[in-house]
Amino acid sequence: MIPERLFLGVEQSATGLKWIDRLGQREANIALAMAQNHGFPDLVTRVLAGRGVGLDEAAAFMEPTIKSLMPDPASLTDMNKAAERIAKAIAGKEKVAIFGDYDVDGACSSAILSRFLTHYGIANRIYIPDRIFEGYGPNPAAMQELAQQASLIVTVDCGTNSAAAIAAAKEAGADVVVLDHHQVGGELPAAAHAVVNPNREDDLSGQGHLCAAGVVFLTLVQTSRVLREQHVNMGVLAPDLLSLLDLVALATVCDVVPLKELNRAFVVKGILVARAQQNAGLAALARVSRIGEPLNAFHFAYLVGPRINAGGRIGDAGLGARLLTLDDPNEAMRIAEELDRLNQERQAMETIMLEQAEAEAMVELSAGSGPAVLVTASDDWHPGIVGLIAARLKERTRRPAFAIAFNANGTGSGSGRSINGFDLGKLVRNAVERGLLVKGGGHAMAAGITVERSKMGALRAFFEESASEIVGQLRGNASLAIDGALSAAGTTVPLYDTMERAGPYGSGHPQPVLVLPHHRLVDARTVGTAHVKATLEGADGKRINAIAFRAVGSPLGDFLFNQLGQSLHVAGNLALNHWNGSTTTQFRILDAAKAV
Repeated sequence: MIPERLFLGVEQSATGLKWIDRLGQREANIALAMAQNHGFPDLVTRVLAGRGVGLDEAAAFMEPTIKSLMPDPASLTDMNKAAERIAKAIAGKEKVAIFGDYDVDGACSSAILSRFLTHYGIANRIYIPDRIFEGYGPNPAAMQELAQQASLIVTVDCGTNSAAAIAAAKEAGADVVVLDHHQVGGELPAAAHAVVNPNREDDLSGQGHLCAAGVVFLTLVQTSRVLREQHVNMGVLAPDLLSLLDLVALATVCDVVPLKELNRAFVVKGILVARAQQNAGLAALARVSRIGEPLNAFHFAYLVGPRINAGGRIGDAGLGARLLTLDDPNEAMRIAEELDRLNQERQAMETIMLEQAEAEAMVELSAGSGPAVLVTASDDWHPGIVGLIAARLKERTRRPAFAIAFNANGTGSGSGRSINGFDLGKLVRNAVERGLLVKGGGHAMAAGITVERSKMGALRAFFEESASEIVGQLRGNASLAIDGALSAAGTTVPLYDTMERAGPYGSGHPQPVLVLPHHRLVDARTVGTAHVKATLEGADGKRINAIAFRAVGSPLGDFLFNQLGQSLHVAGNLALNHWNGSTTTQFRILDAAKAV
């Protein structure tokens, strides 16, 4: 095994990390050859090589297209059956019900399918379950109700593990098509007409990285093909499926699926569609989010997505999906403003819950190294926000974390988030098999659980027994991978633009982490209630504005306030700041270390 190379000799940063060079010697050589052959800036080729892009792939990688990366939709198991059944519903003008999840992927998937059906004049209804009273996925009562209203039910972003609910719908007289991407937790629903899920064990398409909206998009491509082959004429031209890529991109970013292959193309092309503001709902969300610059993946993840999720967390779970189907800008703005209000309520609740969770966590961590998997719980928390709390705890403590909201009956609804290298979904499934959880599921980085209060002690013990060794190793090797170094003077808008062409960045394709070495910390001050704004100056006197989000009171924030006037190595991401019609570069600080 090739040893990791320290970057700038930093063995312990302000946040307790060692900095390592993301590129080994082989990748560094590839990066150099890319720069020489293609003329890309050195930093950009380091970013490409550090993410596994080969010399011969670089040019195509910088210009991803749907056409070149699109698989044959029919390669997905059950795709032909699903597409033919949806095409039959269109040709026969059947009523269709869409059962979606209450998150962004579910909302976007539902809206994409609804828009496609509406284009052909097909009556359709979107049903999003209540997170608290119904929980995730189809339930028998809701499916039986929908079966009375529609002859075809399509579940999107759910359904793979809902055999009983789908059987209830079939018994009530409706066909059910499942369009999903979640891991399979048991036998597939035998009563379903088709189950399209690239994560089925018998699916060999290689598209398991898709989110549900991506699966829905491929299904509609295949459905359009079936309609053409069967010469179905509904009196309208075929819909422009590419116009729906804004919703596919939004879901892909917010569901944190790997940004590779087709997913990259979905996001790159979908952002261009979103900037044209063809979707009234998405345009309204951009306005209430006060986005004063061209939409990008960051806006999707941190501004637009949370507002859609706010409905499912603490309000009407169907608001987001409904908004994304609208063409009336006035109605769209009304719902967007409601989601914005709910998001503000969610933020206030999250602040209180996070303070309580962190206080509990500090007690847990005060003795020794603390538990391998942090578990916090309260009778006063809102179950729709526990996932956000778990994510914050994971960030602060660098270990897998759960937050659980208990109801009056002693049953807790919890959500967990993991660190890279630890499969949280597997841990939860094992806990279910041991009888420690009422139910639970998820994937490597996130999971949901239902637990009885009486089992909490045994659950904590099981987590510790199962996770202590591997989490201890992962925490002991905690590091920050650095892509390269540059100066304040080198942080130009053209460099940022070229680096963005190597994106979009996210899961599986991490944001470039750059270092400004030997830069003087001119000033540091609090902005808002939680952020630290700073000015960094290079040896040549050139300066750049910088910001460390949510750093007040953290080790990074304390370090910055204590190092005023000192020379530091500062790690972070290059960003743009749009203000009063001008565009300048900005540095988002992730970490810092004393320059020696």
